Amino acid sequence: MLGFCRAGTALALILLNALVLIAAADEELIFSDHFLVQLHEGTTEDAHQLALEHGFGSARKLPFGEGLFHFYPREIPKTRRKRSLQQHRRLAKDHRVKSVFPQEGFGRQKRGYREISNIDVNMSDPLFTKQWYLINTGQADGTPGLDLNVAEAWNMGFTGKGVTIAIMDDGIDYLHPDLAFNYNAEASFDFSSNDPYPYPRYTDDWFNSHGTRCAGEVSAVSNNNICGVGVAYNSKVAGIRMLDQPFMTDIIEASSISHMPQVIDIYSASWGPTDDGKTVDGPRELTLQAMADGVNKGRGGKGSIYVWASGDGGSYDDCNCDGYASSMWTISINSAINDGRTALYDESCSSTLASTFSNGRKRNPEAGVATTDLYGNCTLRHSGTSAAAPEAAGVFALALEANPNLTWRDLQHLTVLTSKRNKLHDEVHQWRRNGVGLEFNHLFGYGVLDAGGMVKLAREWKTVPERFHCVAGSVQEIHKIQSGSKLVLSVTTDVCQGKDNFVRYLEHVQAVITVNASRRGDLNINMTSPMGTKSILLSRRPRDDDAKVGFDKWPFMTTHTWGEDPRGAWLLEVGFQGEAPQSGVLKEWTLMLHGTQSAPYIDQVVRDYQSKLAMSKKEELEEELDEAVERSLKSLLSKSN
Repeated sequence: MLGFCRAGTALALILLNALVLIAAADEELIFSDHFLVQLHEGTTEDAHQLALEHGFGSARKLPFGEGLFHFYPREIPKTRRKRSLQQHRRLAKDHRVKSVFPQEGFGRQKRGYREISNIDVNMSDPLFTKQWYLINTGQADGTPGLDLNVAEAWNMGFTGKGVTIAIMDDGIDYLHPDLAFNYNAEASFDFSSNDPYPYPRYTDDWFNSHGTRCAGEVSAVSNNNICGVGVAYNSKVAGIRMLDQPFMTDIIEASSISHMPQVIDIYSASWGPTDDGKTVDGPRELTLQAMADGVNKGRGGKGSIYVWASGDGGSYDDCNCDGYASSMWTISINSAINDGRTALYDESCSSTLASTFSNGRKRNPEAGVATTDLYGNCTLRHSGTSAAAPEAAGVFALALEANPNLTWRDLQHLTVLTSKRNKLHDEVHQWRRNGVGLEFNHLFGYGVLDAGGMVKLAREWKTVPERFHCVAGSVQEIHKIQSGSKLVLSVTTDVCQGKDNFVRYLEHVQAVITVNASRRGDLNINMTSPMGTKSILLSRRPRDDDAKVGFDKWPFMTTHTWGEDPRGAWLLEVGFQGEAPQSGVLKEWTLMLHGTQSAPYIDQVVRDYQSKLAMSKKEELEEELDEAVERSLKSLLSKSN
């Protein structure tokens, strides 16, 4: 492990437990011509010269760590199955080089690249009236009122001005007339070609339209009679091209996530490990370090905002097996369709924080997401959780304009408190309340984002208290698991009471688990908090036949216990689902609790409660979610007194 963090810090503890290096044992490794090189000393020019001497195209200084450079090839590399040992050895022997780390190649998949219909779009007509996810009046067989409530935020004067959102994808058509005015060239870069021009590579099937479509959802210019309108139509959009290559490397991901963190406010990612229902994968070490640096140092110390699409694997997959979507440092966004149901491709998991919208389930040609497309075109065909994540990034841009002092954690708290059930529903996963009254759903998180509600609360928001991390307990003994019965384990904790890292009000909870099974896909893991909230940490994945790797210190995460008192007994239930009998062994369960020592929102809840009490004398309080939020805040207030 590279020594980028100081031993003993909370960050080092998180990185140690969150480190994800899992790959299927029977998969062949792919090796690239990219190298992470650490020099004893030297400037970027010295590194460039050294790279040329050893046959590379050039070198680029990395913003994380000291003396670190990315040595990249002259051309787009081809896939290889063997390491370039000779090149590695030559570099390692050079007296100017301290260490060399060849970069493994791995797959990353765009989410939601699918066609809804083959309808021809009339390019001369604005698409705003077809953007039902902005203002839903029942277009395309949708449910009126089921939208992001952006109109309320816009009417309050918030349009994303002064906020920059980076689209980490396959490039952006920054010459598009609906994007050019809002394009931030300074904050853009092409990490696939190592130049400042992240223009998409042409293909006959327009496969590289993904990033351009996402960009239009966020920052398409308003009132110019071209395509539609972005959620934050006065925000700036940056293009980070990093997906269009034969494979991904840790350096490229880390470089993208850490690109210009003092200029870029929000990073939107609509990609991740393959959504095939059998992959368990996530960020490698450099990317984890870059994320940690982002939330700790980005935006002048307030923290970079990472928005992640939760995945398109449907009921065959579980987004807690995706180390990006299930990270505490990202805001994981699922999607709903225009009548309030879940999309057939939506994954469910306990780490999802909220939802936005994708397309309609019916074959209505106008039920997709209307946005910009390559070469100055418009489209009605964007869909998937790919479409959901940029919409969330746009809503967060409105909140950041309303209050530029919001931290990365403030935005997560605002998401929990202002997202609403609205008319979202699913036949399998019902809405439930946690121990402090917050309503959540295993598919939709805390509900659909409400731009108007978030902006109103953000304007007078006070930064939440300092965050602490407590290793609440650990079970290290080997326990057998058999079909037909459940393994039930318990950890009773005082959450580090009496220590500096005491946790009293929960934010994120991680269950770091090592388990092997005769068929990994049949495993089912649930965890119940002391206040009785049950989180489904892992659902059955019928396509996952793994019998070798299992889960090795995998950090399953839940947001469903947000605001709860973590003191007491936590229960873990592990069993099998499926027809064939299976067996397994659980080797470790470590419970990690993250939260605050004092109750957030104390001043806010007093104002809100008094205001709502006064309003109740004139009219009834708002509907279901408002009542749920009020109950949760009153509960937090009473527990703090």
